Amino acid sequence: MKKLTRPRLATVLLIVIAILIGGLVGVGTFTFGYAQGASYLKADSQSCANCHVMQGHFDAWLKSSHGKFAGCNDCHAPHDGVASKYYCKARNGFFHSLAFTTGDFEENLRITDYNRRVTEQACRNCHQDLVHQIDINAIGELQSGKTERLESNACIRCHSSVGHDT
Repeated sequence: MKKLTRPRLATVLLIVIAILIGGLVGVGTFTFGYAQGASYLKADSQSCANCHVMQGHFDAWLKSSHGKFAGCNDCHAPHDGVASKYYCKARNGFFHSLAFTTGDFEENLRITDYNRRVTEQACRNCHQDLVHQIDINAIGELQSGKTERLESNACIRCHSSVGHDT
């Protein structure tokens, strides 16, 4: 067997790297197209139902009190800037596609701590006058010793089915 010279070894290595990168780009492009990835770059709530496990949530949202006034992004994406909004979308897209591709998810979907904080802030953003008054009352109770602690997720703790009421 003939020994590879350095230039030839470098060429073979570059070809292997090019094939690997090309394969990753090809599979990524196919997956992005198949999963209708571009639809998630917009604010169309219909795109949330692209994945069949979300159809029930989407249908419930349509019938809910928020279905006529708020889209999915209004509750499930940050309101503090474009970068944080698209970070949230990319993060969720990656973890959702990983979970659904591997099948590693509970049938009864659960909100993550990160998404719970995003949703809580969305409630507070839209309903800030009401929430501000509630927070003032809760802090007053906290200071008077009536409650143990002020809940940071008070909105969705008590109103967990508001956006997806059936």
